[in-house]
Amino acid sequence: MKLMINAGILTISDKGAKGEREDKSGEKIRRLLTEAGINVKSYEIIPDDQGLISQKLIDWVDNKKLDLILTTGGTGLSPRDLTPEATREVLEKELPGIAEAIRWEGLKSTSRAMLSRGMAGTRGYTLIINLPGSPQAVNTGLSFILPTLPHALEKLKGDPSECAN
Repeated sequence: MKLMINAGILTISDKGAKGEREDKSGEKIRRLLTEAGINVKSYEIIPDDQGLISQKLIDWVDNKKLDLILTTGGTGLSPRDLTPEATREVLEKELPGIAEAIRWEGLKSTSRAMLSRGMAGTRGYTLIINLPGSPQAVNTGLSFILPTLPHALEKLKGDPSECAN
């Protein structure tokens, strides 16, 4: 089953939403997805607002029917870092292994990777993954999980083939 993947990139940043910070992480995601042959259909920068994040995720899943949504930012310990909480509100199934893999790969470069609270899971036929806000962390984590995403999406959409190689 060869799948055409349509993705959305949601940057969560108060300063980015005000135009006070360049979105280097979102651009890094766009570059990596494009290089992998994934179509970026939606891109937006919104502030760190839990309700707004949840609403945007629901809209992109239920109305835009995106296959993959990658968020960047809001996964740390700051009081306004609420991306994981907003994501958890909309998920139907959690996929902790994806977030664990991102953190594990990040720990090879910095001990600060253990502070990321990002999560991953599904809503309907959409895979939602929280990435950190740092461009380097995005590059490290997304580069590591990217080869597995087409298989994950094929299974999510009902591919009945065996998973064994």
